[in-house]
Amino acid sequence: MSRNALWVAAASVLVGVVVLGLKTMAWWVTGSVALLSDALESIINVAASLGALVALHVSSRPADANHQFGHYKAEYLSAVVEGVLVILAALTILREAYNGLMDPRLPDQPFTGMLFNGAATVLNGTWCWVLLRVGKAHRSPALVADAKHLFSDVVTSVGVLVGFVLVPLTGWPQLDPLIAGLVALNVLWMGWGLMRESVAGLMDEAAPPEVVAHIRQLVSSHAEGALEVHDLRTRHAGRMTFVQFHMVVPDQMTVAAAHAICDRIETAFAEEMKDAILTIHVEPEAEAQHHGVVVV
Repeated sequence: MSRNALWVAAASVLVGVVVLGLKTMAWWVTGSVALLSDALESIINVAASLGALVALHVSSRPADANHQFGHYKAEYLSAVVEGVLVILAALTILREAYNGLMDPRLPDQPFTGMLFNGAATVLNGTWCWVLLRVGKAHRSPALVADAKHLFSDVVTSVGVLVGFVLVPLTGWPQLDPLIAGLVALNVLWMGWGLMRESVAGLMDEAAPPEVVAHIRQLVSSHAEGALEVHDLRTRHAGRMTFVQFHMVVPDQMTVAAAHAICDRIETAFAEEMKDAILTIHVEPEAEAQHHGVVVV
């Protein structure tokens, strides 16, 4: 994991604290149930950003005697925790929305509250875009999960702002908690999706079809001298993709020649898929299965 990604994760904590301050001020001047719910979600955002930072730090550690394949899955654990926190935030918002429906009232100073909340929303939306770009560039589940978490916060804030526009126009105070409740349901759905994706990573889900197709093309193009490659398997662990396959070579081929083919394939992967770890099992011609990757 590059230092750039770690710095972005650390900056997320600072951005979360600033956004929390802005939303707390918006709630304080208005007394709005929806803004209180929005501020509560931002508290969880700060905690989630801290979790992502810790996960990135742990995943960047080199392999050791107890973790011989590295610490890459720490990012998935962070993403699962973030999913749980998003769901907790949604349930908290639903509770506050229910309390608001039981005791509805019009917000105070709605324009001032909109300014504070609007500034927080713009900051969150901008940082969400930065996190998503860096997370995808570094193939970091923790940063991508943090970006999705922030996006759920942006959706919440937009819903709250819509409510703030409609409540004074309609004079209907129940609209404030109703908007908060609807947004909470959307946040709940996003949290479930985030947890589902993270658990798939912990369960060693295979690489996406387009990545597997690229792997097959790399092997086929750089395994000249071999006969075939079969039992190609992939799995993800954080930003890393583990690739393993059986490579069949002619019976008369020397160990040195077979090793040279493996070196050529590994060099190609190092140039085009830097975050891939290969395991190649060399087999004699009798083990050919006549399926899988036909070497060109």
